[in-house]
Amino acid sequence: MLKDSSMWYASWFDTPYYHILYKDRNHIEAGEFMDNLTNYLNLEKGEKILDLACGKGRHSIYLNQLGYDVTGVDLSEKSIKYASQFENETLKFRVHDMCRPYSEKFSAVFNLFTSFGYFDQEEDNLNTIKAIKSDLNENGFGVIDFMNVNYIIENLIPEELKEIEDINFHIKRYIQDGYIFKEIRFRDKNEDFFFTERVKAITLNDFEDYFNKADVHLLDVFGDYQLRKFDIKNSQRLILIFK
Repeated sequence: MLKDSSMWYASWFDTPYYHILYKDRNHIEAGEFMDNLTNYLNLEKGEKILDLACGKGRHSIYLNQLGYDVTGVDLSEKSIKYASQFENETLKFRVHDMCRPYSEKFSAVFNLFTSFGYFDQEEDNLNTIKAIKSDLNENGFGVIDFMNVNYIIENLIPEELKEIEDINFHIKRYIQDGYIFKEIRFRDKNEDFFFTERVKAITLNDFEDYFNKADVHLLDVFGDYQLRKFDIKNSQRLILIFK
């Protein structure tokens, strides 16, 4: 049976296979990024952080361990159900659509690991920026950690095979209509699966246009998790600090 959905992130993120495929994500690197980011923003212990599109909560949990009051939100009910086992007085998880403002104000709103540009409607990219702005308190900072589209396109791997937990993931990547596509095919338990990731190829100039329309002020741009300056050709990440 072939599995697919036009709203791909709603179905793919809720499967166990998404977490199997990406199980090798570097948690040490993620922790160092959070250390660097909170130090750069000079966030004090106890301040409130919103982790927007938090997935299973790895960044939220680490930020809470650093002493912050963290709310993690995601559209995936299964991811939030999993993350909720780690809740405490200063850590909570909720199902929420990041295109819409949340009901609280925060010292920082983090949108991490390319959790942007998925939407079927172009206006939802701008709506998300507006929502982040409305979620910030008077002195709050917004952070979007996106891929550097220029680097990704230049170094795109068209096809590869990954074997993880006895599952062969056949992956195909291509650019089409302003989006970066990743087709993922595999077979497990005598069933065929097919999912497509689709992320809008948003450049720094595109983000600057969103920010102008949302009346958001870009403060700094970094190119990696060590917060080195962004280089359009060589940086793998596009990390935007704004308010």
